[in-house]
Amino acid sequence: MMEWTDRHCRVFHRLLTKRARLYTEMVTTGALIHGDVARHLDFSVEEYPVALQLGGSEPADLAHCARLAEQWGYDEVNLNCGCPSERVQRGAFGACLMAEPALVADGVKAMRDAVTIPVTVKHRIGIDRGESYDFVRDFVGALADAGCEVFIVHARNAWLKGLSPKENREIPPLRYEMVYRLKRDFPALTLVLNGGVTTDEQITEHLCHVDGVMLGREAYHRPWWLAGWDERHFGEAPSGLSRDDVEAAMVAYMNRLVAQGEPWSRASRHMLGLWNGTPGARHRRQVWSDHRLKGESPAAVSSASRGERVDRLETQAAS
Repeated sequence: MMEWTDRHCRVFHRLLTKRARLYTEMVTTGALIHGDVARHLDFSVEEYPVALQLGGSEPADLAHCARLAEQWGYDEVNLNCGCPSERVQRGAFGACLMAEPALVADGVKAMRDAVTIPVTVKHRIGIDRGESYDFVRDFVGALADAGCEVFIVHARNAWLKGLSPKENREIPPLRYEMVYRLKRDFPALTLVLNGGVTTDEQITEHLCHVDGVMLGREAYHRPWWLAGWDERHFGEAPSGLSRDDVEAAMVAYMNRLVAQGEPWSRASRHMLGLWNGTPGARHRRQVWSDHRLKGESPAAVSSASRGERVDRLETQAAS
């Protein structure tokens, strides 16, 4: 979810669900140690509960970045051992770390020794074409011995050569039973399933076998789906929010960005799917993504997206 689940996206998603835990895009230890910490770690109080996902492999670096996560107020620090991209592999982290459980265990222990917030791990069920359950069982076992109690498991292998990241989300077969078996073998651990989930019915079925379900791109492209999660999966009362209410809240948030000197388009791009499946959705997407309107106020663009007459916008769009 690199460049997708940034802080603006998370504010938008929090408007839709108050209970689901939100995760940052993966931030590398190098970016935090050598780069602009505030740019990578700043977030809004509306996002809670929120977890920082780290990419890295050196225990000392991971411990340092976990301390930063705690200092900035994150609820959890999550180590990515599932990303298969070649760029990530060149940095010696992501899915290739599954081949080095002792190193990952050292990293987990270093982070746990450094912070009081939970340290969790996201990983695949295997790497390349190996289909041995023993491989992922031993990986989880080694990290559990180091103190990790929460595992987010993408139920596909990561093929480290020959597939793009997109193909790695589609071609290796889903094997949910592997994740279910991990939960049976490690009943005291929290096991969260990820991969290929597209309906509430599937979420409900998986929750019969594991402790949680993580959603990524499907939730991003169908954001209104999130609006029913608190009621359906957490037993909350209906929120009563409409899509108009959510857009109005985002307009207020974008006004805050403008007041801080930040372009509102950095936030609006994440809500282009809000109206998917409704009449006029295409027009709304076109208006919100029209670069010619980026000098207008968010409220004016919102009015134009609803088809209301705004002379200045119409004149500008026609020029």
